[in-house]
Amino acid sequence: MRSLSSAGLETRQLTIGREDEAEICIEWDSEVSWLHAELRRAGGSWLVIDDGLSRNGTFVNGERVVGRRRLRDGDELRVGGTVLVFRSPGTQRRMSTAHAADLTLQPQLSPAQQRVLVALCRPYGDGDAFARPAPNKQIADELHLSVAAVKTHLRSLFQRFGVNELAQNEKRTELIRLAFESGAVSSADVRRPT
Repeated sequence: MRSLSSAGLETRQLTIGREDEAEICIEWDSEVSWLHAELRRAGGSWLVIDDGLSRNGTFVNGERVVGRRRLRDGDELRVGGTVLVFRSPGTQRRMSTAHAADLTLQPQLSPAQQRVLVALCRPYGDGDAFARPAPNKQIADELHLSVAAVKTHLRSLFQRFGVNELAQNEKRTELIRLAFESGAVSSADVRRPT
């Protein structure tokens, strides 16, 4: 983890990437795009901007940046496999100790998205090591939705969990892994009632 400080920065814009010309060059991380993101000063604040510049996304405190996001002292900025901590020395902020349950990075989901996610993960409820994600038609039948509605919810879920850029055949499996890992779905959620 590296620290990124705003102290003494007179510039108004910095680039993050693997290319030598980037002001914050992360050449060792192959998951970082050549031009990955920008840091821009706006008034007294710094913004991180990723308007589709990166292939693997830019994350602040575990949430994918879509467009731009204001940085605050202590924010963790992840690009590729590298984590940078933003420091703004003029800002005094005391953080309380978090409960262990609060440390899970779980995206906020609508009730409909939650139901689609649970239905997608349902084949994993029986502990089958060879389970496959539920197909759209099965999800639609279970939830009494159209297949088009299921696809719309899945697109939103891919975006919220940051797997939108993966190959089509990887998105569903990675979404399921992240859903269980983040606590968005539990094994109790996907068990079929007996």
